[in-house]
Amino acid sequence: MLQKLRERITPLDVIMWLIGGAILALIVLGSSATLTKGPYTARHWFDFIIFGLAQGSIYALIAMGYTMVYGILRMINFAHSEVFMGGPYTAYYVAAAMYSTGLLDQYPIPCLFIVFLVSMGISTLIAVLLERIAYRPLRTAPRLVPLITAIGASFFLQYTFRGLYGSGFQAYPVVKMFEGSLTFGEFRILRYHLLVIVAAALLMAILYSFVQRTRIGKAMRAVSEDKEASALMGINIDRMIVTTFVIGGAAAGAAGVFYALMFKQVHFFMGFIPGIKAFTAAVLGGIGNIPGAMLGGIFLGLIESVGPGLFLDGLGIKASYQLKDAIAFTVLVLVLIFRPTGILGERLAVKKA
Repeated sequence: MLQKLRERITPLDVIMWLIGGAILALIVLGSSATLTKGPYTARHWFDFIIFGLAQGSIYALIAMGYTMVYGILRMINFAHSEVFMGGPYTAYYVAAAMYSTGLLDQYPIPCLFIVFLVSMGISTLIAVLLERIAYRPLRTAPRLVPLITAIGASFFLQYTFRGLYGSGFQAYPVVKMFEGSLTFGEFRILRYHLLVIVAAALLMAILYSFVQRTRIGKAMRAVSEDKEASALMGINIDRMIVTTFVIGGAAAGAAGVFYALMFKQVHFFMGFIPGIKAFTAAVLGGIGNIPGAMLGGIFLGLIESVGPGLFLDGLGIKASYQLKDAIAFTVLVLVLIFRPTGILGERLAVKKA
């Protein structure tokens, strides 16, 4: 038994576990010191949690595109961050036109619906073109080739949109209906945050139900499990792959509008950081697992929002919120050390690995 244990545990495993243990010890120490000092009130923690849920909801929607494409093609679509960027950036011009004519203030709900449709439509179009032009010809190529192609497509899309729309930041029009906050006793919720949380939750529920309960969704899951067997059963593989990109593109387009409404700006590079965070969320939840992507996105958003104040303030670190990205990726390292398959991930069979 001891011999088997020695064979399974390598010196590298021991080092990684020691690193993970040291990070966990710092987290516990910092959290204890912060809670003991009490620099934040219950209202502050509530604000942190609400912002984390709103931000995590955006990450979760983007992460669905990463995890679905990986589940069906076993590739990481690094150009998905530009799918997320292209929709809301194009929809900005529609929103700005409606704002300048006063329509956005007079009819906010129909106008927002149009903005969402434009954004989701453009993002879906970009995603489908990526699959058809960049990925389909390389479907049987070694895995490194589509990966490099995805990175190249990402840069191509970034600088295409920079050429089309310019390199400056565009201020997204303000929807007066969603300005301000709702108060519940001593707690308050910004209306934009509430809109993002509720709408993103509905979208995720609809998309998950589509994949789980419809015939197309079952066919997509069958293709993800075994393409050859699915083709023998009469499933159109190409159609299911395109459908996967359509769903991921639509979710990214919606997430892009939520992001623009929360942060009130768009630019050609806006997809890079949220895209990396969403990929991190997909890995946290278990790459290829749709509920895992949702859970990973929410978890990452909460850690980014709550973590700096909880983990670092007690250790005396100044401007701790500037380290939120470091905290997010440190959590990723911890998850990969202690659970390499992610929160809800399962070990891949040899054929899929």
